[in-house]
Amino acid sequence: MLIAATRCTLLVVDMQTRLLPAIDSHQEILQQVLWLIRLAKRLGLPIAASEQYPRGLGETHADVLAELPPNCVVSKNHFSCVAADCLDSMREQWILCGIESHVCVLQTAMELKAAGREVFVVETAVGSRRASDKATALQRMRDAGIQIVSSEMVAFECLRTSDSSFFKEISREFLR
Repeated sequence: MLIAATRCTLLVVDMQTRLLPAIDSHQEILQQVLWLIRLAKRLGLPIAASEQYPRGLGETHADVLAELPPNCVVSKNHFSCVAADCLDSMREQWILCGIESHVCVLQTAMELKAAGREVFVVETAVGSRRASDKATALQRMRDAGIQIVSSEMVAFECLRTSDSSFFKEISREFLR
């Protein structure tokens, strides 16, 4: 299955101020998440975002919040966005990024898959405190039939063709 721009939503999971600095390679993950949000906005994809227990883990990181559409961040206490019932749209396809790979990202991905959705997790845009937890989570998701993708896969699959001026614009802006 390929990602289809008309059928997918980008979900940014728990990119929060107090948790992010503890994440392995957090600066790279932050940059990848920002890239995905900017790409999704440029492609016109719906975007949703969550915060896990913000009183304890802090609000969404300011750089992420600045890029998100207004009023798209929801708070939750369940680790899974599905269990927390905080997803307005049950679109057919979900592109996930954020933290932590082995907790909130994994549980959300598994429950979306169980609900019959097609799930794509962007490998370079998810993280955990320990690299081994991220690796284990990605393997478990793969084993469950969740697609592990790169940022550029998201872009190229949404675009589908290079035969347009829009591709050239996206290429200049995002695919350097």
